[in-house]
Amino acid sequence: MSNSPRPARLAALALLLAGTAQAREPVTADTILTNGRIYTVDKKQPWAQSVAIKDGKIVAVGSAAAVTKTRGPATKIVDLGGRLVLPAFGDAHAHPLFGALSHTRCSLHDGKSIDDYKKLIAACVAKTPGTGAIYGVGWEDSLFPPNGVPNKAILDAISTTRPLIFDSVGGHTNWVNSKALELAGITKDTPDPVNGTIDRDPATGEPVGSLQESAQALVAKLIPPPTDADYQNSILYTARLFNSLGIVAWNDAGVDFDDQGGSRMVDAYKAVKDAGKLTTYVSVSLKWKNERGMDQFPSLVKAAERANALGVPTHTVKFYVDGVIPQKTAYMLAPYEGSAERGAPQIAPDMLSQAVTATDARGMHAFLHAIGDGGVRLSLDAIEAARKANGAKPTYHMVTHLNVVDPADQPRFGKLGTYAQFQPTWSSWYPYMELTETAIGKKRMEYIYPAGSIVRAGGRLAYGADWPVATANPIEGLEVAVTRRTAGDPNAKPLVASEGVTLAEAVESHTLNVAMVNGMASFTGSLEAGKNADLVVLDRDIFTLPVHEISKAKVLVTVFQGKAVYGDLETLER
Repeated sequence: MSNSPRPARLAALALLLAGTAQAREPVTADTILTNGRIYTVDKKQPWAQSVAIKDGKIVAVGSAAAVTKTRGPATKIVDLGGRLVLPAFGDAHAHPLFGALSHTRCSLHDGKSIDDYKKLIAACVAKTPGTGAIYGVGWEDSLFPPNGVPNKAILDAISTTRPLIFDSVGGHTNWVNSKALELAGITKDTPDPVNGTIDRDPATGEPVGSLQESAQALVAKLIPPPTDADYQNSILYTARLFNSLGIVAWNDAGVDFDDQGGSRMVDAYKAVKDAGKLTTYVSVSLKWKNERGMDQFPSLVKAAERANALGVPTHTVKFYVDGVIPQKTAYMLAPYEGSAERGAPQIAPDMLSQAVTATDARGMHAFLHAIGDGGVRLSLDAIEAARKANGAKPTYHMVTHLNVVDPADQPRFGKLGTYAQFQPTWSSWYPYMELTETAIGKKRMEYIYPAGSIVRAGGRLAYGADWPVATANPIEGLEVAVTRRTAGDPNAKPLVASEGVTLAEAVESHTLNVAMVNGMASFTGSLEAGKNADLVVLDRDIFTLPVHEISKAKVLVTVFQGKAVYGDLETLER
């Protein structure tokens, strides 16, 4: 008997040849989108004419001739008629549950004046019988100059018998009436809580009806809590809205959790996903509790592990480092104009560095709310401490808002591998900027939202609208990011025009870069073979439009994992 291994070798060779032949068999696409202007956000092949999709994934992208090789007898061909196709947008900073609830309760978002607010609130009181609190969201700080502080007298004229509680559009201030103050036990003798302010009449010391930052917790017990169904419906509401705007991925920037690692908000995402109704990718940022210290970290880790096990990606921790500028709760390096105040950090610097270092050590990303230049510096210092302690790690830390960034700190984003997370529509001149200039002066306005400087210094941007604080529309954001003017208004005053970015940089910041910080770049964010078929078809080509007309473009179809979740591909050929 021969001991030669030849038969085994022949068998192995036969299997290898069979596998090679199988691998070389052409893939037959389910759908081919062709005759388009396809911007891939893939530097190896930025532009293409066609894209082929099979089982929800991109199997080919390139010239029409190359992609047509994937055509089979049953392949559906969609003629794009020269329309522009982009990767579907992502959003690195949204508040879907808070946002949807703010629109479905007593919403003030449509109000443009104090009279509008009075009418909207009176209507909510009239249609809501009983004695319970009326709660809503959406008033603009800029309608209460000079510092964005509203007065209880306006609400008292509507009702003094039931509590009225309204959150600002930014979520940092409650506007309340006298009844709410009474039921919460807030008087002129009530001390300001840590990291919070009860705004008072300077002559009498009486509360005026405005509660800043953590002082909002004093009336929180009066607000009816949302139900599980409310949370789930909020997710569905936001998904429909975002899909209509071309968005198929978001980061929920501040999800609560308990000491056992549980989270009703995570459970709501799980329920919607299990029901097959989640038409977007979701990542979750767990909210750091500023009133506590490192004792909360084990619970945070439990919450992250539990959420990931449930299929809700949770790799980010949201830190609120400071407040907002008009109310002087943002932390500044130098005092506000005409004042000795600088604001104060909401987290002690040593604690922030310790928490960010622990977050980074676990391979999680720190997501830091910082509006003042002092808050930005503390955030970057904490990230630098983490990098020194843990070495280079594939963690994508972000600092968000960045209203004012000192020039000395602008190059640090690139050096620290940290994303600058801007809300692009904010970088224009509108009434809130007037409050900002009054508070910080003209010199520091030169450093307002310095996106262009950060990019030129080697940093990278990731966009997120902070919805519902601002519109979630990415196309409006793209225009403002380029022009630094109010969308659709070529005659508007620019906000430091030199800080604009190119359209290509803006698109990448709303697609691939968002996918990076959301932990999704391996399967979405650009149009490449092997990634999921997540794309948008626009009604006009934003790359050929005058820059002040970019915001006129509309999403015709949004495709998520190969299926239209807004619009219909078939209508493109009509």
